[in-house]
Amino acid sequence: MKRIFLFFFLVYLAVSCSRYQDRLQNGDLVFVGLPLGYDAETGSVDEAIASATGEDGVLNLIHVAIAEVKEDSVWIIDATIAHGVDRHPLDTFLRDFTLPDGSYPEFIVKRVKGVDADAAVEKAKSFCGRAYDVRFLPDNEDLYCSELVQRSYLDAAGVPVFESEPMNFKAPDGTMPPYWEWLFGQLGMEVPQGLPGTNPQKMSQAECLVDVTVDNLFMRH
Repeated sequence: MKRIFLFFFLVYLAVSCSRYQDRLQNGDLVFVGLPLGYDAETGSVDEAIASATGEDGVLNLIHVAIAEVKEDSVWIIDATIAHGVDRHPLDTFLRDFTLPDGSYPEFIVKRVKGVDADAAVEKAKSFCGRAYDVRFLPDNEDLYCSELVQRSYLDAAGVPVFESEPMNFKAPDGTMPPYWEWLFGQLGMEVPQGLPGTNPQKMSQAECLVDVTVDNLFMRH
């Protein structure tokens, strides 16, 4: 009898864990990707980011956002040019990233290991209202998307779990996309090539992340 009970308990546990993995959790990261070869709008920041961070055979991840799950509702905290650092419903996030043909880009969900996810979400919310960092500079008040994530996810010692790396704005062939030269020229500064920073592509490869399969959440509805 005990063996039968143990068997059914293990089956229940396995099924529960499987379902658990299919549910978006508070603090999960949502990466936005464009397929290689996607014809993005000419001169867009997305195109420039994809050009700088894309790799052959790899989806170009151009954005990362933080999911806040409250009972049956999902909110998104992220930093964009349109909203600055902001918290808004999932539907707003999906609408903002709808492609010109009406389809969605690729959404990849990853979970951060070894952190207090609830604390990370609250930390991210504390940055709401700040401007988007169009200069991509470290140590200023403005934040870009992956910088917001880096500043929000800390280990028990208060150290960011995502490390900074030299920023790269160049395309894979070593040339500088015209958008970056135009943007930073408008700001009266040089392209901050090589300064410490983060980007969604590199961040997605961090060892502290695990892939999460979330069914139907990002389907068009």
